[in-house]
Amino acid sequence: MAKRGPYEKGEAKRTEILHAALDIFAAEGYRGTSLRKVAARCNLSLPGLMHYFESKEDLLTQVLRMRDETARQRQDERSSPESYREIIREGAKTPGLVELFVSMAAAASDPGHPAHAHFSERYPVLRERVADYVRNRMEEGRMTTVIPPERLAVLLLAVADGIQLQWLIDRSTDMEQPIDDIMRLLDPGRDA
Repeated sequence: MAKRGPYEKGEAKRTEILHAALDIFAAEGYRGTSLRKVAARCNLSLPGLMHYFESKEDLLTQVLRMRDETARQRQDERSSPESYREIIREGAKTPGLVELFVSMAAAASDPGHPAHAHFSERYPVLRERVADYVRNRMEEGRMTTVIPPERLAVLLLAVADGIQLQWLIDRSTDMEQPIDDIMRLLDPGRDA
């Protein structure tokens, strides 16, 4: 049954806010963007904007959830090694979202932070997806490793997250190269 009335309108406005925040943070950066700008884009006051979220951190966490869901949908559409590189490339085009991710990931170490649940849910899902990718590549004979897929998934995600942090500090850092280097180490058909 379709949702009707105020609830449906509230969900639509919340989605509009999240899309606006995602666009603004991607274009202008996490630190340089005020929530007033997001509110203005949605024709709301700041208190009106915050009516839809428990806190600023909750809104930012929901922006990250939306970013992850969008990336997951794109990755499902193109499940090749290149899709991982494309996600890294997209990060380089949206430094504000990379900054938001890194900042919120650090803050999420506190179990009381609104982003804690998101990151606690995110990493097991990502580890399993990457481990499945590794298993599939191994079965195809396109990847070889003595490291079990589950442990290799942890390493690959650590490289991806770590290179984003390094890139935020020094934008001349190539975010794709470490991913390519690891894939080269794991692919027996490539030159080392």
